[in-house]
Amino acid sequence: MTTTSTGTLNKSGGARVHVQRFGTFLSGMIMPNIAAFIAWGLITAFFIPTGWSPNESLAALVGPMITYLLPLLIANTGGRMVYNTRGGVIATIATMGVIVGSAIPMFIGAMIVGPLAAYLLKKLDAVWAGKIRPGFEMLVDNFASGILGAILALGAFFGIAPVVTGISTGLEGAVNWLVANHLLPLASILVEPGKILFLNNAINHGVFTPIGVQQVAENGKSLLFLIEANPGPGLGILLAFSFFGVGLARASAPGAIIIQFLGGIHEIYFPYVLMKPMLVLAAIGGGMTGVAINVAFQTGLRAPASPGSIFAVLIQTAPDSYVGVILSVVGAATVSFLISAVILRASRKRDLAAGETGDMAAAIARTEANKGKPSAFLSGLGGGADGAKREVKHIVFACDAGMGSSAMGASVLRNKIKKAGIEGVTVVNQAIANLDGTADLVITHQDLTARAQAKSPNSIFVSVDNFMNSPKYDEVVTLLQSSTTEEATR
Repeated sequence: MTTTSTGTLNKSGGARVHVQRFGTFLSGMIMPNIAAFIAWGLITAFFIPTGWSPNESLAALVGPMITYLLPLLIANTGGRMVYNTRGGVIATIATMGVIVGSAIPMFIGAMIVGPLAAYLLKKLDAVWAGKIRPGFEMLVDNFASGILGAILALGAFFGIAPVVTGISTGLEGAVNWLVANHLLPLASILVEPGKILFLNNAINHGVFTPIGVQQVAENGKSLLFLIEANPGPGLGILLAFSFFGVGLARASAPGAIIIQFLGGIHEIYFPYVLMKPMLVLAAIGGGMTGVAINVAFQTGLRAPASPGSIFAVLIQTAPDSYVGVILSVVGAATVSFLISAVILRASRKRDLAAGETGDMAAAIARTEANKGKPSAFLSGLGGGADGAKREVKHIVFACDAGMGSSAMGASVLRNKIKKAGIEGVTVVNQAIANLDGTADLVITHQDLTARAQAKSPNSIFVSVDNFMNSPKYDEVVTLLQSSTTEEATR
């Protein structure tokens, strides 16, 4: 079992980390506010003139929510990510300028102006930090925020709003061009590989959600909500592993289907694709099929489907789109299954002849080979950057959003610890961006470890390739048991 505390990235790995970090920041502004998007989507679905139960009075909620509430929530969240509460306040003030200065919903404007305003306030506060006479700190802080907020709101009104309006119009025009020329399925060539690199939240909530919500305000539905969130491609890949996979990958695939298709946690199938990178072709083929069917039937959702569960998709489906949406899921799953089946069957004999059962089982084999002697991880008991040995009492599972795959992994390890009779150890899940250095042990996907290390450099790190079935959890339990035994004998 390999653990790391500090890492040296090559240029390509470093670029991927920067892209992931930027994508996580974008999605981090949207994800905490998904409940508000869903609430707006439901109110829209019920009460607008073409809704399920039209009501003119209640439909009046729709406009203010999309114009003011949702952008201001995004801005406040982005500001808090940069500079806590003060950042959230000034981000909200500045974003009012870009909202009033434009005739379209300013989601993109909020994602730009909010963090920028918080960053400028943070730099301004640093200028006179520690130089203010005692008793005047609150006075200076409040006036500094107020004056800067007013200036930024005016600047956003005159300078940023027209630019963002142009960008938004251009992006929407590009999407409309793809639709008009029947080329929108080509978006899957970029979307599906991006998902496998854990950019799914950034793609869906950072790109498609802002444009999609604007289209809903104009047309009552948007196809963009289905490009990334369609559970069909992942379902097809996992079904192929259930029939044609080998070893632990095949055994775990049926359970992963429940988590992915019904639970909406798409990250669960990413490791299966990473085990055999050729399967990205299956994801692309399935994604393109689903988009093509939705284009043909002119379907759409009224709000983002988050998580990407079939239940969430159907709940948000527009009344005239059920047939097309269901067919898009079935079609995407069928195509990705057929392509995956060809790829898996082509390598199945070679894998079995070589005694290989995929990276998952290979990881188990390595663990078994280490039995009888302590691994580097078990003997280290403290691989932080400070080199100090530490007692493990607080374990954090960290993933991109901190809500999906990390929650599953935390549940698995929590049950193992409980069965082992170990007490006094907490296991929680968090977004990587929220790591604060207090974790004794951080468990994350191997593709995300470098980013997590930067947030919590003195923690012990365990990298896994599958949150649900990693054999490394048994070593973690062994570590905790040995630690508990040592403590008891002191």
